[in-house]
Amino acid sequence: MTRERILLIEDEPDIAEVLQYNLQKEGFQVETARRGDTGLEAIRRDTPDLLLLDLMLPGIDGLELTRLLKRDSATARLPIVMLTARGEEVDRIVGLELGADDYISKPFSPREVVLRVKAVLRRIQQEESEAERLEVGGIELDVSGHQLRVRGKEIPLTATEFRLLRLLLERSGRVQTRGQLLSDVWGYAEDIDSRTVDTHIRRLRRKLGAEADRIETVIGVGYRLRP
Repeated sequence: MTRERILLIEDEPDIAEVLQYNLQKEGFQVETARRGDTGLEAIRRDTPDLLLLDLMLPGIDGLELTRLLKRDSATARLPIVMLTARGEEVDRIVGLELGADDYISKPFSPREVVLRVKAVLRRIQQEESEAERLEVGGIELDVSGHQLRVRGKEIPLTATEFRLLRLLLERSGRVQTRGQLLSDVWGYAEDIDSRTVDTHIRRLRRKLGAEADRIETVIGVGYRLRP
């Protein structure tokens, strides 16, 4: 039975209680917090295996909390699944750009949340179990160490940027449609606008610097990393 630790930061008691019950029923250890600032304190005391995070929180809101966590090397790789009643596309895109691993809009079923949590943890565990180094030109990605070097210089990546670059490197020379990237990087194509891919590609190109032109745009189709 899985015993991964999940921290749930949710200020609505009814939702928190239902999610905690369903996650515990699946074998997870679940701790809860009602405020962003107290949640941050809990993470810094003892980092969980995954953070289930509402966006509309007192103290520190979910987006700001994500920024703080991703800027701190001790918590930068913490998997984050966002929960929110907000329907605006901008919140979803900003959350994913900041490094969230998934995004679930309310109302949702507890079963859906459990499945998404399992999917994120499974993906992270698979990545961590594979000792691998991918190299194309001046781009060197240490999969097990979760490090990117561009012409010898270490470049920080969010978890989502890491998965996107890894996939492009693994499939270098082959065109990847936006739909393929949404499915293989985010896992839930129906919930994420395809423009999210374009946004992440732009950010990735900026970080690749002199190697940016290796990511080629195939107009009307998607992207390809040139070997």
